[in-house]
Amino acid sequence: MAEELKRDDVPVLAICYDFDKTLSPDNMQAQGYIQSLNFEKAEEFWKKSDVLAEENDMDQNLAYMYLMIEDAVGKFYVTPEKLRDYGSKVELYKGVDTWFRRIREFGEKNGVKVEHYIISSGLKEMIEGTKIADEFEKIYASAFYYNDKGSAVWPAQVVNFTNKTQFLFRIEKGILDINDSRVNDYYTPDELRVPFRNIVYIGDSETDVPCMKLVNVYGGHSIGVYDPDKQNKKKVEALIRQNRIKYYAPADYSEGSIMEELLHDIVIKTSVYERLENKHIDNLKEAEE
Repeated sequence: MAEELKRDDVPVLAICYDFDKTLSPDNMQAQGYIQSLNFEKAEEFWKKSDVLAEENDMDQNLAYMYLMIEDAVGKFYVTPEKLRDYGSKVELYKGVDTWFRRIREFGEKNGVKVEHYIISSGLKEMIEGTKIADEFEKIYASAFYYNDKGSAVWPAQVVNFTNKTQFLFRIEKGILDINDSRVNDYYTPDELRVPFRNIVYIGDSETDVPCMKLVNVYGGHSIGVYDPDKQNKKKVEALIRQNRIKYYAPADYSEGSIMEELLHDIVIKTSVYERLENKHIDNLKEAEE
């Protein structure tokens, strides 16, 4: 059944997150799965994946997914249950476990419905195994197709840095099913469920740039994050100089953090702007009548 969300009576703020190094300090596959394939260092797996992609004109995400299956042969079967189990062990940044509830509650107090979405090149099955999986309206991520024995044999969905942008349009229109072609239908501005001005995209690197830039162009909010322990801001500083992001903050989601203060301001701005926009629309209708 197609997933379609109808317009709400209150403004909706959609917060979209990359996952690896945005909500978690490392790639999800490098927190147990890669080690189970007998790689001493995760970098060895990624190097092998990059070489496979380069030598075969292959999408890098398809390459790593292929190796996840191929290198597991003779060791274990790649099943949804096994991937979710590895996902349950994925480390999260400080404050992430309570972040989503806190921002939703702050939104409610200010007349804004806050929704959370994942748009990640990581694995959907692993994200579904984390303790925060139920916090998201939708998880858009790479996923496997499984045979009748429940073993992964082929990619069912691959999310790379360019096709990530399609999911922003799905969120904008409330057409969440990845196979629903109505996302290409024309919508008038007043029919859009979440105008781009009410979309926040949070990511950590160049792979998030297409989404960040798109959100920027249409008046939304893009945030670059960096590891709060390493304090390496070079990537996000470059992104803001290049006008790829509007803000940056450490990936600390705890109460009272810079990130929380920033999102509080965005929620308040959304609330005030939408009230003014509604007044404008009412005045316009009255004048036309």
